Amino acid sequence: MQPAQIAWIVHERQPLPPSEQALGPGSEAPGLLAAGGELSLARLTEAYGRGVFPWYGPGQPVLWWAPDPRMVLPVADFKLSRSLRKTLQKFVRTPGCGLRIDSAFDRVIAACAAMPREGQDGTWIVPEMMAAYVAWHRAGAVHSFETWIDGQLVGGLYGVSLGRMFFGESMFSLRTDASKIALAGLVAFCRVHGIALVDCQQNTRHLASLGARETSRADFERHVALTRGAPGVTDWTYHRSHWAALGLSLADGGHTTAA
Repeated sequence: MQPAQIAWIVHERQPLPPSEQALGPGSEAPGLLAAGGELSLARLTEAYGRGVFPWYGPGQPVLWWAPDPRMVLPVADFKLSRSLRKTLQKFVRTPGCGLRIDSAFDRVIAACAAMPREGQDGTWIVPEMMAAYVAWHRAGAVHSFETWIDGQLVGGLYGVSLGRMFFGESMFSLRTDASKIALAGLVAFCRVHGIALVDCQQNTRHLASLGARETSRADFERHVALTRGAPGVTDWTYHRSHWAALGLSLADGGHTTAA
């Protein structure tokens, strides 16, 4: 039985409602669970630990979502096309090209906020959202994967890490395939560190082409419950050896890890 209306969060000690209360596929906002509250670190930790995320636009209250189905990328199923493999192999071997983690987080999230999105007016990464995730990054739970070429930040993504679960948030690209390189770096990092699944939230053709697929909300929440309490990654450094997890050759081609 779907609720006639969503729950409102009126104080910070009020827990989010069960995800089963989210609006269903026949509603105007499928997956919408609740509205209101603040983007405190405690609230964000509670939400992501249950598979819920905030997503809203300028002038709206905080909106909390638990969509069914959920788009996820099993890192074992990442599709490395021939063209992307060629791009990555060239990137790995080219001097001045490198992938970094957390060296320019503020710039990454700002670039994601400014990136035009097909079918969207404006951005959902509103100033209070940006401030909350920057604070969460400072607390050690949010990380950026960054594509650098000749000292320039040309693409990247950021997401939330809880235990052995990574929740992808947004990406940007200023050069062809720069965001794909960052995503490939994330996948390689996850394979090395035993993170089996990357949350992609919503279904897009781009993500599906890279191996992402839909799963039921119940299955997704079970996976989150199993992985959120596992020991988290302690070394958020991207090592060149991580590329081998994608089957890339690390033969010396003059590559330097400094971007």
